[in-house]
Amino acid sequence: MSEQPTSVFTPGSIGEPVPPKTRPTRRPLEWNPATDLGLLILRFAIGGTFVAHGMQKVFGLWNGPGIGGFAQVLAGFGFRETLALSWATGLTELVAGGFVVLGVGTPLAAAGLVSIMLNVVLLKLGAGGGFFASLPGGVELEAVLGLGAAALVFTGAGHVALERGRTWNRRPAPWGVLAMIIGVAAGLLVYFLLRGPVPVAP
Repeated sequence: MSEQPTSVFTPGSIGEPVPPKTRPTRRPLEWNPATDLGLLILRFAIGGTFVAHGMQKVFGLWNGPGIGGFAQVLAGFGFRETLALSWATGLTELVAGGFVVLGVGTPLAAAGLVSIMLNVVLLKLGAGGGFFASLPGGVELEAVLGLGAAALVFTGAGHVALERGRTWNRRPAPWGVLAMIIGVAAGLLVYFLLRGPVPVAP
């Protein structure tokens, strides 16, 4: 008796399972040097701008108001404890902006910058300002700076940073959410608790 099979079954025949259809393998989404370069440019643009503003407030450089002049500006918007608030704002811009540039504690540093811009946007919109910078009281610049800082809160500094390898650098999303909550809460507390009625000019 012959040992050769009397019939040949092909996949899909009765009693044979049909192999599942497979999709073509796609290249996995990986971190790349271009992303690091883009984040570095964003950090220098956002953080560097805040450092310059902080130098204006703290040291009066580049025709800045200095601490005393900025305290008068805050008083004009109805804020209390203007001298302490002036120091806090100027040092936050200076230190947090520098940290963003260097990539140190980026989520929390960038969230501090968000809290400052949140106050400025609320103040200008509350005073009847619009969006475009060409209009009186426009919030275009502040919105761009605030949103750029917010982006860094969630993305982290990237690989070209002093904090490379830290937990918040390897997993920026959960740390970013926490830092953003802290930043927004701090900004709203300052706006609503340290601000009274706007003084009326005599």
